[in-house]
Amino acid sequence: MTRRAFITLLGGAAAAWPLASGAQQPAMPIVGFLNTLGQNDRPNLPAAFRRGLSETGHVDGRNVTIEYRFAENRHDRLPALAADLVGRRVAVIAATAGGASILAAMAATKSIPIVFTTGGDPVKEGYVARLNRPAGNVTGVSWFSNLVAGKALGLLHELVAKAAVVALLVDPQLPEADSTVSDAQEAARILGLQLLVLNASTPTEIDAAFATMRQQRAGALFVGADPFLSSRRQQIVALAARDAIPDMYTNREFVEEGGLMSYGNNTADSYRRAGVHVGRILNGASPADLPVDQATQFELVVNVKAAKAIGLTIPESFLARADEVIE
Repeated sequence: MTRRAFITLLGGAAAAWPLASGAQQPAMPIVGFLNTLGQNDRPNLPAAFRRGLSETGHVDGRNVTIEYRFAENRHDRLPALAADLVGRRVAVIAATAGGASILAAMAATKSIPIVFTTGGDPVKEGYVARLNRPAGNVTGVSWFSNLVAGKALGLLHELVAKAAVVALLVDPQLPEADSTVSDAQEAARILGLQLLVLNASTPTEIDAAFATMRQQRAGALFVGADPFLSSRRQQIVALAARDAIPDMYTNREFVEEGGLMSYGNNTADSYRRAGVHVGRILNGASPADLPVDQATQFELVVNVKAAKAIGLTIPESFLARADEVIE
């Protein structure tokens, strides 16, 4: 072989190396993020999800792509959005914001891993067979917020003992709402309270619920865990303040907005945990063997400024039990 022929052969091989190397590299995995809310309703939650994902070495735009699908508070759009993600051949679907998105994802695929976030009981709701070994393509994070209704009502009754009628506001579109209502009804029976159950799935229905509270002379309000109601926290807190009604929530974001108090888990942290679960699956874990992450630490947050605004005095002994007091 002549020197010129050797150099030509070497150059051709060198030119081919990058192409061959590129052909062998796997495509960047796609994670589908399915959510019932509007895209701008609670931006802190997708951000928390991305944080959790990064903890496992996966950064959006660098070595993974996140495809967001927001239903804009229209549950009827979820099946088509879930089907679209399946058509995109995503590696994992993160079905966030409660049961409606989870059920839509489960109906769309039996093979693509699904990681959920829910405030309900995943076994009772039929998402998984067992918490420690889900056994199918579905796993996720539950903070069991629908199961704290009894504790939340007890705290509210302790603070507003004279309130004989307590309103419970829930979104009937959320599958977990039934468990919240039944748990609250049992707690109300034990406490000797009359529970006024009110449904709201639109801003107009929230206004109507508060009108009913005034008519029925409700002395306190408990708002059940729900993505839609959380997205309307400014409206709900403002109406409660206008009517001077002591209000209890399962989400601290309501209290940060000016609500009286909350008892529940940190929702943003649950989204972060879901991101970690998705990252573990991308790293090779099987959803069938990945236990449901149970967020079991609950916090009591009290807003003293909100209490003063409605003429309510909170005993020091009560404040001493709070995990955080907002002055």
